[in-house]
Parts: sequence; C-alpha cells; structure tokens
Amino acid sequence: VGKKVQAIYLWWHKPVIDKELLQSLPNLKVIANSGVGMDHLDLKLIASFGVKMANAPHAVSSTTADTGMALLLASARRLVEVHNISISPSMDYCEADILGVKVAGATLGIIGMGRIGYKIAVRAKAFEMNILYHNRTRRKVQEEQAVGATYCKKIDSLLQQADFVMLVVSLTPQTHKLIGKRELELMKPTATLINISRGAVVDQEALAAALQTGVIRAAALDVTSPEPLPRDHALLKLKNVIITPHLGIKTDKATYMITEEAVENILAALNGLPLPSEVLPS
Repeated sequence: VGKKVQAIYLWWHKPVIDKELLQSLPNLKVIANSGVGMDHLDLKLIASFGVKMANAPHAVSSTTADTGMALLLASARRLVEVHNISISPSMDYCEADILGVKVAGATLGIIGMGRIGYKIAVRAKAFEMNILYHNRTRRKVQEEQAVGATYCKKIDSLLQQADFVMLVVSLTPQTHKLIGKRELELMKPTATLINISRGAVVDQEALAAALQTGVIRAAALDVTSPEPLPRDHALLKLKNVIITPHLGIKTDKATYMITEEAVENILAALNGLPLPSEVLPS
C-alpha cells in the first residue's frame, strides 16, 4: 500500500509526519497542509526525502483576519462577560461600572505584517484605528499609506504605544515566547493582547500573572499551548480573558477553499509543475 501513496493532505496536523512514515512511503511526492502554520512539521527532514511541501495561505488569510478583529471587538466591549451577566438568573439591571474601551481612535499594534497581518490592518483602518506594525521586513511605502500604518523597527516601541497588540507571527525558534514578562510590562496597563498566531508565542504563565495583577487590561486568545489548556490553568479562571478553540480558519467557505488550495498544490506536484504555495525549509 505504501508504494501507491504519492500525496498526503494534512488536516489538523494529522497524520503525524515522522521519519518512519516517510520511510514507508517511497513514492511520496508532496505534503499539503490545511493552513498556513508549518511549525508541526520537520521541514528539513521532509525535504531530505525529496518530498515537496505546500500550505494554504490564500484560503485562510481573510477568515483569520476576521477572527482577530472579532476577538479585538469582543474584548474591548467585554462581550463574553456581559453575555454571562445578561443570561444570569439573578440579573435585574446592568451594572453601571461594566465599561468597555473605545476602539475608534485607539492604536493597534500588529506584530507580523504578512498576508493576514495586512488584512487586519485593512479592517482596523475601517474602524478608524491608528496602526503600528513590526515585521522582519518593512512593507512598501504605498502599502503602508494604503492602510495608514507606521512601521516600528523595534518591537518595544510598538508595545509601549499600542492599546491593542495583535500577534500574527509564525511560530519559529525566534518567536517562541516572544511575549514574556518583560514585554508585557512594556505594554500600557490599559492595553489588550490578542493572539491569533500560536500559543507558544506567548509565555502563558507570565500572561496570567500580568492579567491578575493589572499589568495589562485584558487578553483574547484564539490559540493556546497546549490546545485545549489543562482545566486547572490560571488563564481559565480570569474574567479579563477570552479564549476560543483555534477558530481562526473555521468557516464553511474557508474550509472548502483550503481543500481546493491543497488539491491545486497536490496536482501541481504530481504533474511536475511548480507548486503555487510551496514552502521551503529555512
């Protein structure tokens, strides 16, 4: 059976791609991933077997950007908290001190200005936000001007100015625990951290402590490490945190588009053509 397999389509990190599997599939040509992040794969190992890899960046960028903005708005207006109050059997009036924070005119700091980060900037501009961004490489001036974004060469400068910090980076050794105790303490006490990248980009213990002690106002996380968090984790006990179960790409249309993009890459590989979304080992 193994000799017949020429392509693998990964859905939610399954099957696990390890040396044993690769050795058992001598005619494997391509692995197509259902999403952008490739941190669950050993890219160099796969390439050493002569196997090409592809992700699905086009299919997921808009829906992931929507998720980021949904979390920003929900956290700003404390939607989950007030929903729970509204459906409580004991509610007879709305507390006057349940105040959210204004989004229009606030400063959004985007860390990671790739395809998804830029789409977040487009959405944030429509909400009349001031936009800062930090990225390994600076965007073209006309791209910055189109969304009114200002480049911050140093991440510290962005953290000190932003009312909302949105993480949209890939998980790499360089971005592992990118946001820790030091970075959280640089943020405003009124600031909100939003993570739609990978859980391990944030030091979650440091984040829990910062939220408990008022170092920052709130957090909204679509990703955690692990997923789901252990049921006794400190982050699950806090009112000023919204946690969603990696909803980023989960819409009916996006999942269909992801599969289409994967099939396109697989067919290209099987026919000896360039892969539209090929990922090379760094």
